[in-house]
Amino acid sequence: MAKPQVLQVGPYPEWDQAPLDAAYTIHRWWEAADKDAFLAEVGPNIRAIATRGDLGASEAMIAACPNLEMIAVFGVGYDAVHLASCRARGIKVSNTPDVLTEDVADIALAMLLALVRRTGQAEEWVRSGDWAAKGMFPLTRKVSGTRAGILGLGRIGAAIARRCEGFGMQIAYSARSPKPGAEHWTYIPDAVELARNCDHLFVALAATPETRHIVNAKVLQALGPDGTVINISRAANVDESALLDALEQGEIAGAALDVFEGEPNLNPRFLSAPNVLLQPHHGSGTVDTRKAMGKLMRDNLTAHFAGQPLVTPVAL
Repeated sequence: MAKPQVLQVGPYPEWDQAPLDAAYTIHRWWEAADKDAFLAEVGPNIRAIATRGDLGASEAMIAACPNLEMIAVFGVGYDAVHLASCRARGIKVSNTPDVLTEDVADIALAMLLALVRRTGQAEEWVRSGDWAAKGMFPLTRKVSGTRAGILGLGRIGAAIARRCEGFGMQIAYSARSPKPGAEHWTYIPDAVELARNCDHLFVALAATPETRHIVNAKVLQALGPDGTVINISRAANVDESALLDALEQGEIAGAALDVFEGEPNLNPRFLSAPNVLLQPHHGSGTVDTRKAMGKLMRDNLTAHFAGQPLVTPVAL
C-alpha cells in the first residue's frame, strides 16, 4: 500500500523527521524554489499537512490541496492556519497542547525576573569590568509580593499563576468567564481594569480575531509607569506600535517578549528600545518538550490515517 502523501511546511528536528520520512511520502514545501509551482504539482496528492504554529497553513496552500484531510500543527497555537477553509471543507486540525505548558510558564517567570532584576545587564556589568571600576550595579525592583495580572487563564495562564503564587504575588486574571478552581484568584473581566490592578501583565491568550491588539494603548496607560508586560502567547495580541511608543516615552517600566510580528524580522525599534527583554520565540524550546510535541503531532497523524479520532483535535 502506498504511503500517505504529506506536505511538510517547515523543518523539524531529526528525531521527528526520521519517523515522518519512514511513515509517509514527505513533500518539503520550504525547500522548493518555486513554491507555487511545487504546490501545483504535488497538491492534488496531499492528504495531510504537517506544519508548525509559527508557519501555519494559508488559504492558498489549503486550496492547492483538494484532497486534504487534516492539518497537524507542531505547537499549541493554530492561528496561522486558515481555519475558515478547514471548516468549509471538513478538514481536521490538531495541535500539541499540554506538553509545552510547564516550559512556557517557566520562561514567562524567567523573563519577568530577568527584566525586573536586570540580570542580563548585571552580568554585563561584571564582564565589562564596571563592577571593579564603578562599584555596585544600580538597584533594581522587587518581584516577590507584587501584583500579577494574567490575561487569559487557560492551561499556560494557570501555570503562570501557580508560579506567581510561589513568589507571594497577588493574582488577578481576565477570561471570558470566571474559571472553576480559580476562586482564590481575583477575576477581572476587562483588560484595562486588569492592567490597572497589576504590576506585571502576563499575556497568555490564544490569538483570535477578537483578541487582536487586546493589549493596546489604553491597557498600557492603565498599567502605568511602574508596570511591565510579558508576552509568551502570540504577537497579534499586543499592539506593537502602541507598546513601542509606551516604552520609548516611559509610559511603562518595561516589556519582556518571546513573540513578534513578522518574526524573526522584528521591528528594529525593539533593538534600541529601553527596558525590553527580547527572546527568540523559544518558550517551549527544551529538548524534552520538543520531543513530546513532535510525538504528539505524529500520534495525531497516525490516528487519522488509522481511521481513529485525533488525539488532540482543535475545535472548529
